[in-house]
Amino acid sequence: MVTTSHEPQELAFIFFSAAPFSNYFSFISTIRLCLFVFLSNPFSFNPSILSYLNQQFLKQIYFLKKPRSCLVLKLRIISVMALETWLIKVKKSIAHSLDSVRASAPRAKPALIKKSSVGVLAFEISGLMSKLLHLWQFLSDKNMIRIRNESICLEGVRKIVSNDDAFLLGLACAEIVENLRLLAKSLSRISKRCEDSHLRNFDRYFNEFANTGRDPYNWVLSLKDMDSKIKKMDQYVTTTALLHRQMDELSVLENSLKKASNSHFKDSDISSIKEQKIIDLRQKFLWQKQEVKYLKERSLWCRSFDTVTSLLARSIFTTLAKIKLVFGINHGYPNSLPRSLSASATVYPSENHNTCNFVSGPLVKPPVFNEFFESNTKMLKPPSSTLGAAALALHYANLIIVMEKMIRSPQLVGVDARDDLYSMLPNSIRSSLRSRLKGVGFSASDPVLAGEWKDALQKILGWLSPLAHNMIKWQSERSFEQQNIIPKTNVLLLQTMYFANQDKTEAAITELLVGLNYIWRFEREMNAKALFECTNFNNFLTLKRSSN
Repeated sequence: MVTTSHEPQELAFIFFSAAPFSNYFSFISTIRLCLFVFLSNPFSFNPSILSYLNQQFLKQIYFLKKPRSCLVLKLRIISVMALETWLIKVKKSIAHSLDSVRASAPRAKPALIKKSSVGVLAFEISGLMSKLLHLWQFLSDKNMIRIRNESICLEGVRKIVSNDDAFLLGLACAEIVENLRLLAKSLSRISKRCEDSHLRNFDRYFNEFANTGRDPYNWVLSLKDMDSKIKKMDQYVTTTALLHRQMDELSVLENSLKKASNSHFKDSDISSIKEQKIIDLRQKFLWQKQEVKYLKERSLWCRSFDTVTSLLARSIFTTLAKIKLVFGINHGYPNSLPRSLSASATVYPSENHNTCNFVSGPLVKPPVFNEFFESNTKMLKPPSSTLGAAALALHYANLIIVMEKMIRSPQLVGVDARDDLYSMLPNSIRSSLRSRLKGVGFSASDPVLAGEWKDALQKILGWLSPLAHNMIKWQSERSFEQQNIIPKTNVLLLQTMYFANQDKTEAAITELLVGLNYIWRFEREMNAKALFECTNFNNFLTLKRSSN
């Protein structure tokens, strides 16, 4: 039996080495089998087999005596020989092409590693983006003009903080830089999970940029690019916040579905209603699940650490560059803010100005003094004569707000409220209050003096109360519960009582207490006098009626 493992020339030898064919059909069958083997495996067919077939063909003509059929068969063999020549050429061409492809084939690329997504950290990163967006908006021309014309010009700031513009602008700049440093610190912790080695070393490059102005990887963006990054971050923040709400709703639906599935009722009507409720809840749950999945794909949830870190790193670099440019930082703190704060002239200068141009690439400036952030931290450390150093700023702010309420309505202040206020006073204010009240009579019946005291107290509260309220706002926005929430105000530390002089503040508080003491007693005496007169009048009417 012939197998496919034989070579074509071996098959031909087997078929034609025997005695001549006894009839025409056996000869034709043998030729067809050889042609089939040739066509099924042309690349392994030896060309010499065709010449061997031709010789055998001539021999078989003599025995078969059928020249016409043999002629047809010979024509077929000739056509096969032509086909064989063409197949040999094709074989050589394909072999040459395969050799060239193998020689020029590049090395196999390593399999791409799928970068891990931030997942649940998306909410923390969204908080960082929100704070960065708020900080960038705070550096707008409008806010910078407000700082120069309003914040450092507050009467309370001038009276008990400082009247030095350079010092006050230094405090404003130092606080903004400190807020940015805290954002960069949080980002450096996240950057350690990045695949890019440059992003993993973000903290080192950021400190180098702050100290020397060097930006080796051109992370400082142009104004146009920064605007697009701001829009992208704002979209991420909005979508991630929506994802948080939808995930909460999904959790509520899941708990409701579990609770409904675990409840059992014997009544058939109630059971049918329950089944329909379960079906509705399951449908809502599936829809909500799809919504959460869709929001995850659009929000920060499915973004890689490299993507979010690169976006935040470039934005933080650009924000620091803008801070330096707006406040004119070169070798120290600014003496004054630039008079022109338009976006084209100061914040992002044109080519005519001899300053850095964000559009051209990295920020190149003369070397800034070393340890930029450490110097800012020292700047924010309050002097020993301030309320911040004594840790009394928040306490005095609450004390002033309580006195403000009492001064507005002294007739509503009871003895217990007065005692509570006195218990809030530190020893230094108590001693000064005693010295001020010595020699003061117990009577407070002069309406003119009471009116003068009210006017004086309103003037003091006019410049002292804003600092106290700003202190409460500033502290509440930086509490642990509110640390991931965007600040709603633009209150700076210089607008609070943190840097207020302790002696001047205590003197103002003492003056408020003395005036409050007088108008409180005046109101009580007036009320007592009115009550006494009303009682006498009622007694007079009673006696008159009884006499009649």
